Amino acid sequence: MYEDYDKDEYNPIRSVDGHAIPCPSSYQWKLEDISASDAGRTEDTVMDKKRIGQVVGIELSWQNVDIATAAVILKAFNPEYIRVCYLDAMEGKWLTSEFYVGNRTTPLYNSRLGLWSKISFNLIERSGVKKNVQDNQ
Repeated sequence: MYEDYDKDEYNPIRSVDGHAIPCPSSYQWKLEDISASDAGRTEDTVMDKKRIGQVVGIELSWQNVDIATAAVILKAFNPEYIRVCYLDAMEGKWLTSEFYVGNRTTPLYNSRLGLWSKISFNLIERSGVKKNVQDNQ
């Protein structure tokens, strides 16, 4: 099922739980700060961010996907937690980390043609603690 996607050298997602997936139509990397619970703006309008960690987020979407390919994508990202090898914008190289998946949407384009118009969801890194990040360069 996954072997057909191994040869796409331009795919920013190298693997999900060790398996290749179809190249997304859109890949947007983001970095989110995690602030302490007592962070916030004081009455003198000064922000005390109190960053305690950061997590990578990745927004993914696929356009005009046939029914079989949609099933492959959705099944690959269905486990509660997944290990993803991805192209990291800040590090400038391939990294592997554990993510969870946000809500998935798949509006149907045409059931007669067997096409979903779009599949989209976000990946959110599970831990904001950076230690021994696995480098896959």
